[in-house]
Amino acid sequence: MPKHLPFGSWPSSISAHDVAAGTKPLGGACFYGDKLIVQEGRPAEGGRITLMEYGTDGTPGAELIQSPYNVRSRVHEYGGASWMLIEGSTPAIVFVNFSDQRVYSQAAGTHNPTALTPASGNGADPQLRFAEFTEGPEDSILAIMEDLRAEPVRHIVQIPLDGSAAEDLDKIRVLSAPARFVAAPRMNPAGTRLSWISWEHPNMPWDSTELHLADFAGEGELKDTVIAGGADISVMQPEWLDDDQLAFISDASGWWNPYLYQDSSARITRLVDRPAEFAGPLWQVGTGWYLAESARTMLCSYGTGTTRLARLHADTGGLEDFDLPFTRIRPYELREGWLLAGTSSMTQGEEITLINLDTLEHHAVTRAIAQQPDPAMLPDVEEFECKNLAGQSVHALLYRPSQEGYAGMEGELPPFVTFVHGGPTSQASPTLSATVAYYTSRGIGVVDVNYGGSTGYGREYRNRLRGAWGVVDVADTVAVVNALVAQGIADPARIGIEGGSAGGWTVLCALTFSDAFTAGISRYGVSDLVGLVQDTHDFESQYMFSLVGPYPEAAELYEKRAPINHVSKISCPVLLLQGDEDKVVPPAQSQVVADALAERGIDHAYILFEGEQHGFRKSENIIKALESSLAFYAQIFGFTTDVPAIELS
Repeated sequence: MPKHLPFGSWPSSISAHDVAAGTKPLGGACFYGDKLIVQEGRPAEGGRITLMEYGTDGTPGAELIQSPYNVRSRVHEYGGASWMLIEGSTPAIVFVNFSDQRVYSQAAGTHNPTALTPASGNGADPQLRFAEFTEGPEDSILAIMEDLRAEPVRHIVQIPLDGSAAEDLDKIRVLSAPARFVAAPRMNPAGTRLSWISWEHPNMPWDSTELHLADFAGEGELKDTVIAGGADISVMQPEWLDDDQLAFISDASGWWNPYLYQDSSARITRLVDRPAEFAGPLWQVGTGWYLAESARTMLCSYGTGTTRLARLHADTGGLEDFDLPFTRIRPYELREGWLLAGTSSMTQGEEITLINLDTLEHHAVTRAIAQQPDPAMLPDVEEFECKNLAGQSVHALLYRPSQEGYAGMEGELPPFVTFVHGGPTSQASPTLSATVAYYTSRGIGVVDVNYGGSTGYGREYRNRLRGAWGVVDVADTVAVVNALVAQGIADPARIGIEGGSAGGWTVLCALTFSDAFTAGISRYGVSDLVGLVQDTHDFESQYMFSLVGPYPEAAELYEKRAPINHVSKISCPVLLLQGDEDKVVPPAQSQVVADALAERGIDHAYILFEGEQHGFRKSENIIKALESSLAFYAQIFGFTTDVPAIELS
């Protein structure tokens, strides 16, 4: 018989320290001779990102990029694709160092990087930034170069590997015409044709992009032609299958499906026609969802709420699914029948995995969660769907309170925490989450909402948020909570909501414009749209134009939507968590909410984390944020817990 204790008060072996210290963010990976290279985060080192060597059996080897170097790009502020391995007679790793944003090359077997690009800016804020490398001709690499010395502009550039550009910017050849944003430089195998994508304000890459193609010859800027994309069409990830065939993903049909461009005939063919997503939002450059297996086949990740791996046959458009136990999968590289991939599952969480495509044998190289939680502590996930007031479907992931041997008190309904993902153009996906288990193992339910505007369900679902940020996301989140209450799953008097960044905005809007929640936690959340549109980085500086309306033309709507102008409507306690170096959502966004709550006498706490940017990377701050959140809910919802109380004012 299970032991009955009040929900929220169950003793759990999952601590905040386990969540922080036991979790290492994983990035890309590649084959390296008979070994592997894996990108890993180091929360205990202030969030530094490094590259580790592993054997194919998962045996850890040397740390390849050592402190103080930090392998992290700031292109488009969110970075991505900050390193690559150059193979050949003298292998080397090319990478971007976070502090100065210079490109470095480090020969295999050494720990002495040499600069390939010049210093720029005043040190703390480099004006030249680089990302997404690919091998170029004549001992060079191609990359994105972000130039912030005047009006922000980005180019595809060619960087010599001999170090001559380290002191002379003119040695870097600019290949593409100036564009506000660029990504995905790809050269055909013969080195004669170059493709890339670009987009301009006010578009985001999931709104409209253009696919460019140019002859790679001569000197100076290349003469390009736009071959796909345009208004309300998002093109992603061009990849050459051979010298004549360029694959890419487009949502021209309403779903991100694969297409093929034949260079010799300028013909475009849609390879797959189905309501499934073969790509996602390009928040970080270099993100990929498929790779070329041969001139006629591609290995694709596709799906809706979850994704699966399939072999796409370009001749027929047929998809050959692989039966694998993963909820998410992202292929990185293929060698001798073994696929190196990033995977997620409900039992193991995020991993770097090797998969034999013939036998489907698979094993983890390394895991994000180093010490797997006790299976008795882990919840199951349910795909939850309900209708909003407009009769539209809303998707969510439901994690009920779960710990083997424990149950709530007779007649008691559990408290629930509503997770709101950031972006808002993003998606909550099912995977083993130590943070979710931190709550559910204590008897607190979690529901992770994919409100209208989320990716994974087609362009129409994504576009539901256009002009309606702070309205549709709130209404859909409230619809999910109301459905949980109506079905007797959650206690209506103990419903929390939390989210970071754009998710923090939805939290504050939900607390302001609805009465469905009894507590809320905003992590570096947006509260003032005018302040955000006037004081954020270039990549997102016009994002609100599609989410709310053009500024300043729609200034009145910005004022109407912003929670900071309606704090008098908030009647429940609020916890605010913020990094003091956040450039995406500056600390002033949280401070104004804290001041307004204090003025109204509403219970709240404001915790400012020193040295943190947009998202918490330091283990001590991850621990403090999570323990403070649990303590906050315990005080508001009336259960006992094993973390120190926080002071509300």
